[in-house]
Order: sequence, then structure tokens, then C-alpha cells
Amino acid sequence: MLNRYARAFFTAVFTPTAKFFLKMKISPDAVTLVGTLGVIAGALCFYPRGSFFVGTVVITAFVFSDLVDGTMARILERTDKFGAFWDSTLDRLGDAAIFGGLAYWFARGGNQPVMFGLCLTIMALGAVVSYARARAEGLGVNANVGYVERSERLVGSLVATGLSGLGVPYIQAVTLWAIAVGSLVTLVQRVLLVRKVLLKGEAVA
Repeated sequence: MLNRYARAFFTAVFTPTAKFFLKMKISPDAVTLVGTLGVIAGALCFYPRGSFFVGTVVITAFVFSDLVDGTMARILERTDKFGAFWDSTLDRLGDAAIFGGLAYWFARGGNQPVMFGLCLTIMALGAVVSYARARAEGLGVNANVGYVERSERLVGSLVATGLSGLGVPYIQAVTLWAIAVGSLVTLVQRVLLVRKVLLKGEAVA
């Protein structure tokens, strides 16, 4: 949901940067790779130590590369499908690093087993939610529905974690619980939609 409303705004903001990178002969795929490596480094270097605010700032700076590479591809009128595959694949690695880094802190330094389990749950649900959409598309069904997609998971977790690093109480736990529940609801929404469409198609056939 968030992705649909924010993309147009950030595309306009990052268009000059995208044009500059293209002028420097930098490819969108290279930007995607560097951005993902930055996210992974930020998440695994800072979150396991409990440095939530600094880690969030570093991660956020590299997360924006996901918008820059997409803008570059649109400027180039790129039509090959590898870019989308590459972007989606690296997104999963970045997400795993973020929630894995948080999980490590809660398991070791933070000594919070419930939050540790919650982070693993979000990581698993996020992967399955994305897989459900991709698998549905492979079956010819558009399953782009749900309240909590990757954008909501990412923005919500980063904002809450950053504020937690500044000393705001409870916001991280409340937000992560909301993301977990919302991700589960989104998964159910997609399963029900695909079931409805496919069973309807079989009945017509």
C-alpha cells in the first residue's frame, strides 16, 4: 500500500541522481548491488551491537538505492526481466540481514527471547508473502493485495528501531508485533484471493 503512494514522490526526488549515475555509465544493476551490500553491512555491523539509531541511519541511506535503480531503469526504458529478478532477489537478502541483525541482538545482548522469536517470524512471513505473490503470478494470478507488503515492513521496522535507539519506549515492540500480525493477514488475503481466482477458473473450464 505504502509503495503505491510513495513511489511517485521519491521518483521525482531521485531522478537527478539517477540521471547523474547514468551519465557516469553506472548501471542500475550495479546500484542495486551496492545498495544491498550497504544495507547488509549496516544491519549486521550495528544492530547486533544494539546500535539501533546509527544502524538505521546507515541502512536508510542505502535503502534509497532501491528507488534510484528503478528510476534509472525507467529512464533507460529497460525492458529486460533480469533487472526485476535481480532487484527482488537482493531485496530478500537485505531484509534477512535487517531482521537477522535485530534477532541476534534480542537473543544475545538484549536477552529478549520473545522479541527474538518475533523477528524470526517477521523474516519468515515476509519471505512467504513475497513468494505467494511470485508463485501466483506464475499461475497467471495478480495477487498484489494485502495491508503489509515489503514497503510497510521495511519502513515500519526502520522507523521504530531508529526511534528505539533514541530512547522512545515500547515503539519497537509494538511496531514489530503490528508488522507480524499484518504480514500474516496479508498472507491469508493472498491465499484466499488465489484460491478464489483459480477455483473460479477451474469451474468455468
